[in-house]
Amino acid sequence: MLHLGCFCLPSQGKERAGSVRPAARRRRPCDAPRVIDRYDLADGGSVVLHDDWLDPEEAALLFRSLRDDVPWRQDRVRIHGREFLQPRLSAWYGDPGTVYTYSGLTLSPEPWPALLSSLRGRVEVDAGAGFNSVLCNLYRDGKDSMGFHADDEPELGSNPVIASVSLGATRRFSLRHVKRAGDKLDLELPGGSLLVMAGSTQHFWRHAVPKRPSVLASRINLTFRRIDPQKPAPAKEYAS
Repeated sequence: MLHLGCFCLPSQGKERAGSVRPAARRRRPCDAPRVIDRYDLADGGSVVLHDDWLDPEEAALLFRSLRDDVPWRQDRVRIHGREFLQPRLSAWYGDPGTVYTYSGLTLSPEPWPALLSSLRGRVEVDAGAGFNSVLCNLYRDGKDSMGFHADDEPELGSNPVIASVSLGATRRFSLRHVKRAGDKLDLELPGGSLLVMAGSTQHFWRHAVPKRPSVLASRINLTFRRIDPQKPAPAKEYAS
């Protein structure tokens, strides 16, 4: 059990050796009553979920601002030799030189808007890492999705820290071990939450946002990462 401040909530769920262990759930008292869940993954990975990282009013305002002001686009990607429209809208922001390439698609960064630049600083504090780019995804409803993949491009480094802010509708976030089918973790990411993946997660686990037709509302996901501009990006393919 990990303690932070005046009191702590016990671990939730069952532990499974060599798979996923919910290491701790802790609540910050007084001025920021945030619940934090940490999961230790097999083979050295970790996932930390801050359920209510943003105040609901701030999260709602941020969602509306990004939904209305970001120049969203739907790109075509190449998967297994065939071209498809991505089942979501996206935008890419970052420092100069943070070019991102996958599935035959090359993204050149737009300059940081003030809203995302300010949010980046706050994410860096709680993620314990620095970021120079952010991939914004707009899931228009539950029919939009992200297939299983890992953020393991060479330009991200050997053990990248990936920080993900969710806004709007709650969606499921699924992780699966690359070799052991029984090793999996499914989390519900509510609006205003912050998810941080670290350690060897990108080497041994794949993650996805599966379709959920019953969800009618939109969701925005902001995935902060650090790109090394000196390392060329490979033509990696994502599942749709």
